[in-house]
Amino acid sequence: MGAGMALLISAPALAQMEPPAPADCTTPVPPPAEMAGWTGRTPLVAASDAGQLSMATLAIGRGVDAALSPTADMRYVVRPEKPGGSVSHGGLFGFTIAAAGTYRIAIGSGAWIDVLREGKAVESTAHGHGPACSGIRKMVDFTLRPGRYVLQIAANGSPTLPLLLTRLP
Repeated sequence: MGAGMALLISAPALAQMEPPAPADCTTPVPPPAEMAGWTGRTPLVAASDAGQLSMATLAIGRGVDAALSPTADMRYVVRPEKPGGSVSHGGLFGFTIAAAGTYRIAIGSGAWIDVLREGKAVESTAHGHGPACSGIRKMVDFTLRPGRYVLQIAANGSPTLPLLLTRLP
């Protein structure tokens, strides 16, 4: 069992705990093998409404440094449970699942995560903290079947967010 999986705990529908503050790390730790895409991230501008999703597509296993919009400019597909305040940021991303399985979303903050299919929230199956000193602060797992999905990020404290969508073994 990888270090990341050991840190995950079962979760009820859309429940997300607040991750602890990042540790004071002097030497970064590489993420587990299944999350290798966390390193070497590329920039990606998030959509601020559903009409822009084609320009904000996530690739499975490839990390991004997401550029988010102020909450006031966001037009979420479904209102997030925790949309954030006037000084927070959010974004939308589209992605396609080709093979059924468990997929993990890892982010570098405590932002709120929703995965939507056909306009309805998908229940998370586990959530936890990333490995200490990896830069991954929060991880949320979802059991997904083939199809098109939307990832909503809400209540992020800054306009940028490291993010990875990956399939678990």
